[in-house]
Amino acid sequence: MKAILVIADGMADRPVRELDWRTPLETARKPFLDQMAKTGVSGILDPISPGIPPGSDTATFALLGYDALRVYSGRGALEALGSGTEILPCDVAFRCNFATVDENLVVVDRRAGRISNEDATELAKNISRIQIEGALGFDFIFENTIQHRGVLCIRGSKLSALVSDSDPGRVGEKVLAVKSLDNKHESKRTAEIVNKLLLEFHKVLKDAPVNKKRIKRGLLPANMILCRGAGTIPKVRPLSQIYQIKAACVGATPLVKGVCKVAGMDLIEVKGATGTPQTDYVAKAKAVIRALESYDFILLHIKATDVASHDRNPKLKVEIIEKIDSALGYLMSKIDPDKSYLAVTADHTTSLATGNHEGDPVPIVITGPFVRRDGVEKFDERSCAKGGLNRIKGSDLMPILMNLLGRTTMFGA
Repeated sequence: MKAILVIADGMADRPVRELDWRTPLETARKPFLDQMAKTGVSGILDPISPGIPPGSDTATFALLGYDALRVYSGRGALEALGSGTEILPCDVAFRCNFATVDENLVVVDRRAGRISNEDATELAKNISRIQIEGALGFDFIFENTIQHRGVLCIRGSKLSALVSDSDPGRVGEKVLAVKSLDNKHESKRTAEIVNKLLLEFHKVLKDAPVNKKRIKRGLLPANMILCRGAGTIPKVRPLSQIYQIKAACVGATPLVKGVCKVAGMDLIEVKGATGTPQTDYVAKAKAVIRALESYDFILLHIKATDVASHDRNPKLKVEIIEKIDSALGYLMSKIDPDKSYLAVTADHTTSLATGNHEGDPVPIVITGPFVRRDGVEKFDERSCAKGGLNRIKGSDLMPILMNLLGRTTMFGA
């Protein structure tokens, strides 16, 4: 038996006026998702706990069966691991954004107009050539990942992840000074290092040729790096040991790839997978089918739905759901229905109305041999709430799937 888990990032939503008080899932034409609902068992799922808005990192840990409240050690190291950056146990890593600030370091755009991968790569090269003078005794690695996103890794002795963010989280506010959160020497030292680096980054970015060209083209300059989510590598027991399975991840988002790498999963790269709305949805589905020959469990992650909600674009989110549905149609046409389970859910609700992650439950459907069909006929937030899985936690999903695969052991005599 094999299992595929499809996570559509931020796909769940709230009803919005622009869609006649329906959600994007209720609006989209999605024959294959609805077919899964008709032939499978559905429910709703709280990724962490009711009313708690999760990040994609903590939610993915939970959906893989881990207690996110116990194992989570910050986002930065996960982002770095997923991007291919080497992270050592003593390193502290940050999730970063290229951003636009004015002459007073007030944030104008937290994503620098969603800078292109090409421009971000050139700017990252400028940053990497910086030589820091002084006796702080550290090295740094900065790499861009997708569009405005990047990672910063600090390497040295006596460091701590217990430091605050420089990202104020909204436009119109000044870049924050990074501070110690526990008032200890290690965190104070780390904050001092990061503050020094960010000022040096700003000096270099202001005069970078790429930014001068962007300004001439009427684009926002990416003249600041905002950092947040300081973290270290979490220690978790790999899925291969827990369930005796061989597992893989198909996805483009460094954060999710980092979580999967920590969980001992192999990462499968796909040409055309970008982590943006322009990603090649069918290419990712084809990669999953090829991987089924070698793996027992495959996680397929799709980021684009979350991007549409953060941009508060209802039309785009509906279109993306329909593209995801087409990719699911390809999967359903290629898997052996007697030997495969297919599950689809979201890692969290991302609201079109607020542009933020919310603590609302998300729909979940599982189809495959021997599932208890429950009479649900559509895949959306309200329909799935009537399903046979009822309301479960994110960490319940993996045991449910592994039970169907015969990979769990009996508790008790």
